Amino acid sequence: MVDVKKFSDIDLYGLLEVEISSTEQEIRKAYRKKALQCHPDKNPDNPKAAELFQELSKALEILLDVSARAAYDRLLNAKKAAKLRTKQLDSKRQKLKADLEERERQAKEAATGGYKAASTKTPEELFQEEFDRLRKEGSKLIKEEQEMMRRQLQEELRMMQTASVPSWDPAQHRVKIRWKADKTDSSNGGYSEAVLRKFLNKYGELGVLVMSPRKNGSALVEFLTKDAAEMAVTYEKGRLDNPCTLEWVGEAPAQGKSKAAGAGAGSTITDRDYESLVLRQLRQAEERKRLIEQMMKEDEAADPPVS
Repeated sequence: MVDVKKFSDIDLYGLLEVEISSTEQEIRKAYRKKALQCHPDKNPDNPKAAELFQELSKALEILLDVSARAAYDRLLNAKKAAKLRTKQLDSKRQKLKADLEERERQAKEAATGGYKAASTKTPEELFQEEFDRLRKEGSKLIKEEQEMMRRQLQEELRMMQTASVPSWDPAQHRVKIRWKADKTDSSNGGYSEAVLRKFLNKYGELGVLVMSPRKNGSALVEFLTKDAAEMAVTYEKGRLDNPCTLEWVGEAPAQGKSKAAGAGAGSTITDRDYESLVLRQLRQAEERKRLIEQMMKEDEAADPPVS
């Protein structure tokens, strides 16, 4: 349960880095800025991030509620006035003051039969009532703010991921697939477009897959992502009874910070990466259209006929 004492002792305006005279719009803006910075999803290694995020949300809830904010302001002003008065008293007078206030409190309770009228309630008690009301009612406004922040955070993470991924042109990094198959073999060594797609789809989305129309045992494929292409080239072996090999057509893609072009070229691809991709759900996408003739020409150029 949230402790009202904790929030009555916190400078909520200081927490949000706003002035006591700040408008609702200014408070919302300050909350979003600070809450995004300390959101637990962005600070998984900071155990205090969740606590600070909760404090910010509670501060927003109190300061955006007119009645709760008024009660908090009264409490804040009372604490400032009491602090100022305390500075002016020496230790003996402070004790006398505390004793006097306690006797006055007991006298008021006795006069009202133990019940306090609204006019005699202290700023702490009034703030407690508003705090309890907010807790019971729940704040739809806070839920909306947090949902908006969740969407904003997801968009930020998406943009960061997009920015970190280098541009990838599948047409510039096609992959050649080869396997053993006699030219008279009607089964093409046990390989067909459907069989190849079954093997390759687990790495990621395919753009174009073309079986060689000129001879058996050969195909060309384009992957829509670099990771998928690199994983396939590194790991895929095809059928157990007739393994296939995958190799780049032309130069392999430049190595990035997190992935390399292949196991033989200093690849940083790990078995854990592979397992993650294998378990990834198949994503649906419309196949990009390519000119089959262009694929055939590249196939012929990579493997010219024997005269």
